[in-house]
Amino acid sequence: MSIQPTVQIGNKIIRASAQSVENVSDSDIQQTIEDLIDSMRHDNLVGMAAPQIGKSWRIFVTEIRQTTYRKNIAQSDSVRVFINPVITWQSEKQQDGYEGCGSVASAQLFGMVNRPDSLVCKALDKDGNHFEIKADGFLARIISHEMDHLNGIVFVDQMSNMSTLRNRQTYIDSQKK
Repeated sequence: MSIQPTVQIGNKIIRASAQSVENVSDSDIQQTIEDLIDSMRHDNLVGMAAPQIGKSWRIFVTEIRQTTYRKNIAQSDSVRVFINPVITWQSEKQQDGYEGCGSVASAQLFGMVNRPDSLVCKALDKDGNHFEIKADGFLARIISHEMDHLNGIVFVDQMSNMSTLRNRQTYIDSQKK
């Protein structure tokens, strides 16, 4: 297990565009994938991108499961690894939903973000195999959020109404209702 500290907003790597991965089998890339999974789980996140652990590579991982902040998960999804991902289609239909982020964890903020209801993403898996996934709902939101990280964007940049910002405890309390 190799848990890495989560890079916080203000660090230049969070605002930079990540670089494409040239060699998926490279030991540094494979270690980054393991570190992302371990760090995501340790930090109670459902997704994490390489820039969040200080690596400027176009890699992110997702895993839909119950966490400290997401108790009402209707459907789980096992770990997925996305290398050099590209969103090839997204629905016109959008959905609002609260998001938080490991890279603003120190600020303990959650806010309402409008994301595509569904999307199609092409990527490489951890073994370098091409795959395509059509994602709906929560998984589509996570993929969109993590893609933003690869492009130097954090969720607060996507908020259209800053009055929806909540601190961690207010957000947790609102999920109990």
